Amino acid sequence: MKIAIGCDHGAFELKESLKKHFEDNGIEYIDVGTDSKASVHYPIYAKEVCRRVRSGEVKYGILLCSTGVGMSIAANKHKGIRAALCGDCYTAKFTRLHNDSNVLCMGALVTGTGLATQITDIFLSTEFEGGRHQTRVDMVMAIEEEQS
Repeated sequence: MKIAIGCDHGAFELKESLKKHFEDNGIEYIDVGTDSKASVHYPIYAKEVCRRVRSGEVKYGILLCSTGVGMSIAANKHKGIRAALCGDCYTAKFTRLHNDSNVLCMGALVTGTGLATQITDIFLSTEFEGGRHQTRVDMVMAIEEEQS
């Protein structure tokens, strides 16, 4: 499995911590930036991660900012993206089980490194249940089609 990870300046340190976790656990990733704590515009990184998820280059994306809200809003503007803002393990598990979310968003100022690592591991290891949930995901995606 390959993932793409991106952040703004407010989550640079969390991104670096997650990258180390990926390296320690043999998880292949693409870092789309940012590369420092210098102020940047988060939609740039949301767009790049979502582009890679949509193209199939990566299976999942991870987006980080101070609260996770901006990244989740920006990510969900991209066709085919189901981004979930997760601050706990239960939400991370069930957004994969029931919503087939393909982008995980977290806030560095509201989610500590240890919890963010747990949330990430759960998100990446949980498979979509399908069945009745597929019907619901299809309904959500139909709304996206109607709006485009």
